[in-house]
Amino acid sequence: MVQVRVHQPVNTDGSINLDAWLDHVVSVDSALDRAALKEACEFAHEVEKKGNPAKHSWADGTSSFQAGLEIAEILADLKLDQDSLVAAVIYRSVREGKVTLAEVSQRFGPVVSKLIDGVLRMAAISASLSPRQSLVLGSQAQVENLRKMLVAMVDDVRVALIKLAERTCAIRAVKAADDEKRLRVAREVFDIYAPLAHRLGIGHIKWELEDLSFRYLEPEQYKQIAKLLHERRLDRERFISDVMNQLQNELLATGVKADISGRAKHIYSIWRKMKRKGLEFSQIYDVRAVRVLVPEIRDCYTALGIVHTLWRHIPKEFDDYIANPKENGYRSLHTAVIGPEGKVLEVQIRTHGMHEEAEALQRHRRQAKLQPLRRKDLLAAPGAGMARRAGRHRWPGRATAGRHRAGPGLCVYPGRACHRPAQGCDTAGLRLPRAHRNRPQLPRRQDQRPDRAAELQPADGRAGRDHHQQARQPEP
Repeated sequence: MVQVRVHQPVNTDGSINLDAWLDHVVSVDSALDRAALKEACEFAHEVEKKGNPAKHSWADGTSSFQAGLEIAEILADLKLDQDSLVAAVIYRSVREGKVTLAEVSQRFGPVVSKLIDGVLRMAAISASLSPRQSLVLGSQAQVENLRKMLVAMVDDVRVALIKLAERTCAIRAVKAADDEKRLRVAREVFDIYAPLAHRLGIGHIKWELEDLSFRYLEPEQYKQIAKLLHERRLDRERFISDVMNQLQNELLATGVKADISGRAKHIYSIWRKMKRKGLEFSQIYDVRAVRVLVPEIRDCYTALGIVHTLWRHIPKEFDDYIANPKENGYRSLHTAVIGPEGKVLEVQIRTHGMHEEAEALQRHRRQAKLQPLRRKDLLAAPGAGMARRAGRHRWPGRATAGRHRAGPGLCVYPGRACHRPAQGCDTAGLRLPRAHRNRPQLPRRQDQRPDRAAELQPADGRAGRDHHQQARQPEP
């Protein structure tokens, strides 16, 4: 089950304990003005009581006032400013028509009013999108355009953050709603706001939105994985916190200064990895994972020894990508162990420099998925311009795509150039296989003219594309 929040403090009669709630929010961010927040909360509460609750029902068992407090609590955790929290408390009252923007501007200032107006405009655009009928992993082209439009129209990032917090509260509250509403909210949140949280770098909100959406969009798959986990997300996060503290103490005892982070893999991410790689749940070793960043390479192996001393290593689940980097240059140590309480734990160990390289590779991979490689990008690559000016660069055709081209002293690859003698190349500029580089030349036939290649050269000295393509055609 998804459980990632603590419920609001209530009095014995079931009403919100506003003083206790304010104490909690101010303790999270001491820069907040308690008096201003209390004024906004009391205003929203009075508006709630004067309105018609049957006409504008937020959800069964809650109200727009309670939703406003929950939105503000999420934003306080994100360290947003005073105006953002005030706007969050009042937003639902404005959206439900219980108070106007003019009244808000007069009482709380134009900044709060402008923030609420921006959130209302975002809501209007996202509501215009009809839910897609595809599966969870369906095409994202149309929805990606909508996300870009939403971000483009927002001139203040606080507007997007308030809307994210509001949609988080909305999908939390639809548990008791009818099926149609649950599916509609879940589809909107999954398609638009979970990716938006990812773009803004708010991982914990993204994970919650994905899990809650997945719960309603694929209920059977969700229940199956939740049952296999045997614990709530809060329990897994406590487990990770205990592991991090234990490992940090052991590293400090050996004189290794490390930055340790960890995360509990959420249910949707587990399901996606199982589908993508065709794995069973028992083969997913990174359900609980810890990353250790150290200053030097020798510290990586010291930390690895400590990890294997603390917990039993799982056979065949160790990879040394420092001694043997991946083809893309990725370097790290990966190991899986049986951690505390007999639970599987994945540990990644690398230096700070390796981590920066890994993050750059990840960004490049994401951009490559969104933006395909184009011919002009390859021609603009380092070294390609020099080869082109020298008259030795040829764009590979379909028959020779990806093969090596070379001229004297320069071996040109698609997208990059190697400034070294181009050995092992034939007269056509194609790199020969290694086994054929020292093969003796066959004698010419008597009827073959030695100057045939020269006749195929155009006036400017460069080989004609059509003649080369014709020459490379296999004989019948």
